[in-house]
Amino acid sequence: MSGVRSDHLYNIYSNERISLRQIDELIGLARGLCADGVLNDAEVEFLQKWLAVSADLSGQPVICRLYELIDEILRDGAVDEEERSQLFETLNALADTTFELGEVLKPTSLPLCSPPPDVTFPDMRFSFTGTFNLGRRQDCERAVEERGGFAGSLTQDTDYLVIGAYVTDSWLHSSFGNKIVKAVAMRDEKSVPISIVSEQHWASYL
Repeated sequence: MSGVRSDHLYNIYSNERISLRQIDELIGLARGLCADGVLNDAEVEFLQKWLAVSADLSGQPVICRLYELIDEILRDGAVDEEERSQLFETLNALADTTFELGEVLKPTSLPLCSPPPDVTFPDMRFSFTGTFNLGRRQDCERAVEERGGFAGSLTQDTDYLVIGAYVTDSWLHSSFGNKIVKAVAMRDEKSVPISIVSEQHWASYL
């Protein structure tokens, strides 16, 4: 019995070491891929292959989730500009050593409503920006529609803007910054009753 237990513990610690090494490699890859500010199709396909092997080896959650995201993107055989932008922002977040993987930034970094409001779905209108733990933006929109809400572009009728978990401190300079700035102006300057919430807060009501 002790031999079986020792083997089990060895496997656990071995997987943890593999997982940590993979995260270090992934951060290095992310930095390299984002260095020139461009993410081309060959780089996306290379990353998909690396993630596939790494996910099989350790089952590390961050690696598995990123692999699922890229697998969904490449399923139709093409990478459109919105998908490319979302993936670049995700890799840029991973490359930022000050960013804790999967962490939702605190209200001091993002213009989230404080305190965060309750989230209701029936007849409410949602808009999404950023890259999400749940999956692609379409997955988030589907989750809203399944609960009786509506999802689409940011307008004065929008009730909630949901900011994805992988938006970093540099959000103002990201491709998602314009939508966040617009929502803040609607909320603060035009007194439009829109709530700006994190993906983590929104997901807690699913």
